[in-house]
Amino acid sequence: MAAAERLNRKQKRERRRKIPWTIFAALVYSSFYIPVLVMIMFSFNDAKRNYSWMGFTTKWYPKLFSFGNHDLWESLAYSLIIAVVVTVISVIIGVLGGIGLKKFEFRGKKFINMMLFVPIVVPEIVLAVSMLIIFMIAGFKLGLGTIVIGHCTFCIPYAVIIIKGRITGDNETLQEASMDLGANRLQTFLKVTIPSIMPGIMSAAFLSFTLSIDDVMISNMLAGASQSTLPVLILSVNRTGITPDINALTTVMVIVMIFGMIVMNILQRIHNKREARMLAESDERIRAARLAAEEY
Repeated sequence: MAAAERLNRKQKRERRRKIPWTIFAALVYSSFYIPVLVMIMFSFNDAKRNYSWMGFTTKWYPKLFSFGNHDLWESLAYSLIIAVVVTVISVIIGVLGGIGLKKFEFRGKKFINMMLFVPIVVPEIVLAVSMLIIFMIAGFKLGLGTIVIGHCTFCIPYAVIIIKGRITGDNETLQEASMDLGANRLQTFLKVTIPSIMPGIMSAAFLSFTLSIDDVMISNMLAGASQSTLPVLILSVNRTGITPDINALTTVMVIVMIFGMIVMNILQRIHNKREARMLAESDERIRAARLAAEEY
């Protein structure tokens, strides 16, 4: 009984210690998600400007999908094209760079690893102004190409770091086993290396896409006069007041992103189960081979 009482008192003390941290975590998460909830709420506001709540309505969603929002949808399409292109480029370079920096030793490797963090820690305004000056000196026309180059500048380091962190010693063991079984380097890369680092590739792709479609500073500096990305358009509209149809669009984007995260988690679980099943089957084959060798 005495031991049980001491255990109960210890558990109560631990629960009391967790209360301040639980409150702190709740405040942190509230600061993240309350603005999103307010934005979703004001997408149903019956007012032309979101200065105050005037009543509930759903009229902004039909207006969002009407022909009157041509500029909004054009900016969204422009942002999506840029984000997809930047994501593809960042993932390809991230895979090649991550594997090269993890597996091979060469002169200047430490310097490259250090320089990967420069675009991440440098203030975005400094990066945007420096690239604008370079493009002006080189005579480049501002537009889609310059924005893609600018976004790749800060997305590629994230992709390389994430994918490089996913590569472990087990990957090399699997690659050696694949080549011992007769696969060439290309088959090993496509069927062994890529599937083993797929979670890192997916994480790098989602982060690169989010960083690109969310960027304002570099897009505003490097955009042409004829077209602008969605964040730049919202920034310009913000001077006169954001209308609820923009809130409706961002609400739809949030729902799509949440759905994408759910799908990614489901695919991750399927991938983990498949890996576990393959490892179990491999262990059974090894065990059967050992038994056969012992009987022989």
